[in-house]
Amino acid sequence: MNRAISAQRIATLVGDFPRSPAYLGLAESLRVLIGDGRVGIDVRLPSERDLTGALDLSRTTVTRAYEVLRESGYAEARRGAGTFTTVPGGQRRAHDRALMPSTGGQHVIDLNCAAHSAPPGLVEAYQRATEELPAYLSGPGYFPLGVPALQARIAAAYDARGLPTAPEQVMVTAGALAAAAVVAQAFTAPGERVVVESPTYPNATQAVRHAGARLIAATVDPDGWDLDALAATLRQSSPRLAYLIPDFQNPTGHLMSDAQREELASALARTRTVVVADEAHQALALRPGLAETMPRPLAAYADDAITIGSASKSYWGGLRLGWVRAPLTTMPRLLEARIGLDLGAPVFEQLVLADLMDRADEVLPAHRERLVAGRDALVAALREHLPEWRFRVPDGGLALWCELPEPLGTATTAEAERRGVVVAPGPVFAVEGGLDRHVRIPWTASPEDLTEAVRRLAAAWEHVSGDAARPARRAAGRVMVA
Repeated sequence: MNRAISAQRIATLVGDFPRSPAYLGLAESLRVLIGDGRVGIDVRLPSERDLTGALDLSRTTVTRAYEVLRESGYAEARRGAGTFTTVPGGQRRAHDRALMPSTGGQHVIDLNCAAHSAPPGLVEAYQRATEELPAYLSGPGYFPLGVPALQARIAAAYDARGLPTAPEQVMVTAGALAAAAVVAQAFTAPGERVVVESPTYPNATQAVRHAGARLIAATVDPDGWDLDALAATLRQSSPRLAYLIPDFQNPTGHLMSDAQREELASALARTRTVVVADEAHQALALRPGLAETMPRPLAAYADDAITIGSASKSYWGGLRLGWVRAPLTTMPRLLEARIGLDLGAPVFEQLVLADLMDRADEVLPAHRERLVAGRDALVAALREHLPEWRFRVPDGGLALWCELPEPLGTATTAEAERRGVVVAPGPVFAVEGGLDRHVRIPWTASPEDLTEAVRRLAAAWEHVSGDAARPARRAAGRVMVA
């Protein structure tokens, strides 16, 4: 069934658009809305007559705006049906072949990647950054520690969270994964032990493995961290580092309290273990009021802690920016390791992120609203179609960590992919194997796609769980990026 958007909703979204001339201002506003996902793809736009009344414009103005949209590839007219949104090159232009090698003709709902489309305001941030760029063109463009303007904004964000930080304590990287690689290169050697959570984000542990370190798993239970068990693991293994995700842990969604952070910091100090706190999801507090009362950074309790941050989840993955926040005494070591990997992140994107951080109070609430809508739709669909699957609804982050009645996660995801929906099975997140009773389902798609994805998952689950023979099934190899 075709989706539609009302004229009144369009009027609300375009707001006070430029009207000199009005048809171009309206077309540009609609193009941005379609591009950043606030108006979905293959959505029927309101009729010219309805939009004329909602916007108090002439029929000619709306007609010309729709013509501009069609000419630029952001809309198409379907005889007898109306005008529908699209994007230049078609919807599949967004699929990288490494992430989605074969989509065929079916609409594949890709929930392997826990990352959202761009938030409202991103296009405008790029436009403003273009005005800032000329000031940097007279230099070589290399900033191994980051563009100073962005370093200052990241430092100020830590100051506001109760962790005094100088700009010189910040290194900007090409994403959080690159930050993890720099830290692993700087602080581990072949054979050294590193404690990591299990389940956890697999790409980060892979970066540690590439440095030659030996991973020691610390289990994250369905109810959260067992700090006594984690302290025992630290005592017994004497690790060099501990890589942890205290803020909406990926994939479980757990949030470590201030009291837990203080207790953990004491255990780390006793074993002289440096903690690497991955805060990629820190800005994604979804419970009302939580964003203003989030726990302080783990580094506020552990002076030697190294913190990793990311723009990918709070703003957009296409920015490809992350950072390391570390004590000043460790920055030379990190810089030496970084130079062996790359010479800095792109200047233009750093200017864009600096602009977005200046407007975080405008951008992040709108981004969180979209995530809440997706989370609520996913939860409702699971409760309706897969009531036997167990999960807790986290207060933030990007995904549900679902427990199945039987260890059929891999088989279910393989069957689901055959039906056109891609999700990651639990073993992907396991450090030492297991977890096949689990699947991770991000809520980063549209509510409509999430509802349809769960219907397909339910059909896959019914097929697999009712198969007495249960032949071995393996999902197709996928590159996980988030």
